[in-house]
Amino acid sequence: MKNLQKTGGIAALIGAATNLLALVMLGTLSSKGYGSDDPGQAVAFFAANHALLQVLYQIQYLVFGVSLIFVSLALHERLKAGSPVLAQAATTFGLIWAFLVIVIGTLSINNLSTVVKLYGEDPARAATVWLTLDSVETGLGGGGGETMVNALWFLLLGWAALRARELPRVLNYFGLVIGVAGILSVVLAWLPLMVVYGLGLIIWLVWLGVGMLRRSPASPA
Repeated sequence: MKNLQKTGGIAALIGAATNLLALVMLGTLSSKGYGSDDPGQAVAFFAANHALLQVLYQIQYLVFGVSLIFVSLALHERLKAGSPVLAQAATTFGLIWAFLVIVIGTLSINNLSTVVKLYGEDPARAATVWLTLDSVETGLGGGGGETMVNALWFLLLGWAALRARELPRVLNYFGLVIGVAGILSVVLAWLPLMVVYGLGLIIWLVWLGVGMLRRSPASPA
C-alpha cells in the first residue's frame, strides 16, 4: 500500500507539472495567434507550429491522463476503509475523467495532423474540416463535459476524505471549493471562476502529491 501511495504522490506532482507547463505554453502561444476564432488563421498557425503543438498535446493530455489513473487508484486505496461507497463513486469519476482527458488528447493530436496535412493541399478545405473536428473536441472538453466530471470527482473525493478522516482537512475543503468553482465555471462561463478552477487544480495536486509522499495512511483503529 505504501508503494501505491508513493506512486500516487509522484503521479499527482507530474499532473501538476503538466498543467502548469500547458498553462504557460498556451499563454505564450496565445500571444502568437493560438486560439484564433478565424478558421483560416487557426489552421495556418497549426501548420507553422505543428511539432510544438504535438509535444504540448502529448504532455497536456496523454501524460496527465495517465497520471490521473494512478492518483485515483491511490486515493481509492487510502479512502476505501473509512468511506467505501463514496470512495468507489469518487474513483469511478476519477477514472472517467482520466479516460476523457486521454480521448480528448488523442483527438487533438489526430485532428492537428489531419488539418496540417490538408492545409498543404487546400487551406480553405483545411479550415472547413477544422470547424467540424473542433466542434467534436469542444463538446468533450472545452464545452464543459470534462470539467463537470472533474468537479464531481473533487466533490465526492473531498466528502469521502472528510468522512474517512484521511488527508489534511484543509486540503479536503479546498477540493470542495475547486469542485464548486468547476461547476460554476461551466454554468456561468465566468473567467475568474475558470482561473480559480485552473490554478486551484495545480495547487491541489502539488499539495496532495507532497502529502502522499511524506505521510503514510493512518493505521486502522
